[in-house]
Amino acid sequence: MSDLSTMDLELVDAATEVIKSNIDLVSFNHTVGAAVRCTNGNVYTGVNVYSNHGACAEIIALGTAISRGERDFECIVAVGGDHFDMIYSPCGNCRQFILEYAPACEIIVSTEEGAKKIKITDLIPYAYHRSE
Repeated sequence: MSDLSTMDLELVDAATEVIKSNIDLVSFNHTVGAAVRCTNGNVYTGVNVYSNHGACAEIIALGTAISRGERDFECIVAVGGDHFDMIYSPCGNCRQFILEYAPACEIIVSTEEGAKKIKITDLIPYAYHRSE
């Protein structure tokens, strides 16, 4: 993986491990794990809750962190796939959520050149803002 620090690789590992320990056998074909690192170094994880209106892993991880008083986020990643080795880009709903609750947070995404970190505003440049 390119452009990722040791701490970033540990974040990917945390997202992978949360899947392995909490896999949803009903929706195994799309179990996603996420990990978010706060600026103080704390890491929170989450897995998607599969249903027609289920919550994505990124929202679960951020919600867990927020419910524990965290407000400053540094980096987030979502992983999945048959062998839990694919890095997923956040869906549109997650992009909006990250922008609203963690606007300074970087996102680890997969590119043709390998994994890299980008700003949320690069993923959702013309986002809806509540003040509009």
